[in-house]
Amino acid sequence: MAKQFPLIEPAHREFLLKQHIFFNASAAEDGRVNVSPRDVASLRVLDERTIVYLDQTGSGNETAAHLRANGRLTLMFCAFDGPPTILRLYGKGRIIPRGTLEYLTLLVSAFSNTEPSGARQMVMLNIDLVQTSCGYGVPFFDYVGERTTLTRWAESKGEDGLDAYRRTKNTRSIDGLPTGLFDQS
Repeated sequence: MAKQFPLIEPAHREFLLKQHIFFNASAAEDGRVNVSPRDVASLRVLDERTIVYLDQTGSGNETAAHLRANGRLTLMFCAFDGPPTILRLYGKGRIIPRGTLEYLTLLVSAFSNTEPSGARQMVMLNIDLVQTSCGYGVPFFDYVGERTTLTRWAESKGEDGLDAYRRTKNTRSIDGLPTGLFDQS
């Protein structure tokens, strides 16, 4: 049932942009595997082999540590309504540090120069395999709306508070790997 493709085809792009959530999965050679939910509104398809998403400050920064360790990244999209489908994007990811020229250029070109409160970095995936599968086991869910809690939390912290929080919570993975968050700033 699974089908593999070398790049994102138009139907894949249409499917993934209709979803409300996707999951990113990463792992270093040793230690824990990380799987995190992400908001599709933060994601942009740059071309048929490149995806980028704006990553917001969270309680950890596992993806950054894992990408720094080996670059492996998988993004998974599931249909929670409509025809059953799962789409996975496999490839090498990298972090684009906030405030760098590349970050600012992408912010303008891909995100209408709009940075959400709490934006920490961008995650770019260079895709080497696209795989679709049936999704028959994925349950139906009704989309109710976005949570505003993270945005409100980031706004209440302010830039100085977010910087302090990131320095405390986002510089090492739960396995002790460095995230590199402040290496390039």
